[in-house]
Amino acid sequence: MEVTSRLLPADIFRVGSIGLRTRRLRAVLSAVGIAIGIASMVAVLGISQSSKADLLAQLDELGTNLLTITPGESLLGEASALPGTAPKMVARLDPVEQVATERMTDKTVRRTNYIPAAQTNGISVLAADPNLLSTLNGTVKTGVFLNRANSRYPAIVLGSVAAERLAITSLEAGPMAYVDGRWFSVVGILDPLPLAPDIDRSALIGFPIAEELHGGELDATTIYVRTDPDTIGDTRALLPATANPENPEEVAVSRPSDVLEARAAAETAYTSLFLGLGAVALLVGGVGVANVMVISVLERRSEIGLRRSLGAAKRHISVQFLSESLLLAALGGLAGALIGTLVTAGYALARGWAISIPAYAPIGGLVASLVIGGIAGLYPAVRAARLSPTEALRTV
Repeated sequence: MEVTSRLLPADIFRVGSIGLRTRRLRAVLSAVGIAIGIASMVAVLGISQSSKADLLAQLDELGTNLLTITPGESLLGEASALPGTAPKMVARLDPVEQVATERMTDKTVRRTNYIPAAQTNGISVLAADPNLLSTLNGTVKTGVFLNRANSRYPAIVLGSVAAERLAITSLEAGPMAYVDGRWFSVVGILDPLPLAPDIDRSALIGFPIAEELHGGELDATTIYVRTDPDTIGDTRALLPATANPENPEEVAVSRPSDVLEARAAAETAYTSLFLGLGAVALLVGGVGVANVMVISVLERRSEIGLRRSLGAAKRHISVQFLSESLLLAALGGLAGALIGTLVTAGYALARGWAISIPAYAPIGGLVASLVIGGIAGLYPAVRAARLSPTEALRTV
């Protein structure tokens, strides 16, 4: 009666791990290539997803129903201006919930009067409505915002970037800023405003004191409109004719949240690029595994011949070396998925983001490593199985 030789799953694991257990350093170095490729792919996907989640969270917090009205250009290409009645006319629209205005001045702000006026550090001086911050859903980092009381006096509020450039980080010492020959008390510093980056780089003063410095009324530079989210498209279409009935074509209306959405889309494009680089690293790791397996077959010819002479079939030899390649790739894949997850978590925490790692990233990385390991070990396994016992033992 002929006895069929069998290789149980437990036996497959034991014989497949022989090469890894006896040549540990080589196994580790071979798995590193796979681990680097998987780690880079998981980290890229995780960081991209965490960044995108942070942007979407900002959009949810700041709202997508904010519109900005700015002067456009005339048909001759000349700069136009918004009528003085524009803010009041816009506020009369039923879907409009809040309206706030900012007006550009030609003044400069400096830390002291010893700094030349030409060195502005890119900081603009804007006149702002007291309700500007609430319209933008912004917050004050320290101090207070402009109100009906301090808007009439030389009080100034700094955007987050402007405060950094003026080296004013605290209000404890009662810091002052020099504006057009007058000293202004810094009463507040704002948190960053993603939907209004021009505010971040500006110093804000009240309308009364701005008109006093200017010597008359100022034209509205930007009108911020917070509207009903359900009718934002219709409202956006009505705003040009409402703000400037005589020349609606000279009015530009935009939605700042579109910029954040564009950033999210741009990061997705970069993600594809870095995923390609990670795939290249994974491919190089697979080539390294294949090289190690071919060398392993050459070094273990006597072992192969002995097992064949004792009754091991060709399929047993091929399964042994194929399982060794899969185990090697699996170790690299697991290590890479873990490293990629840790890198994503560390980077997200450092940036203050919520950690968001898509489940398909580590799982897909592990599957990809097994596929690469299977392909890399296929040829060495077939080559080992084709060795005849006499040919293999002749090299002993």
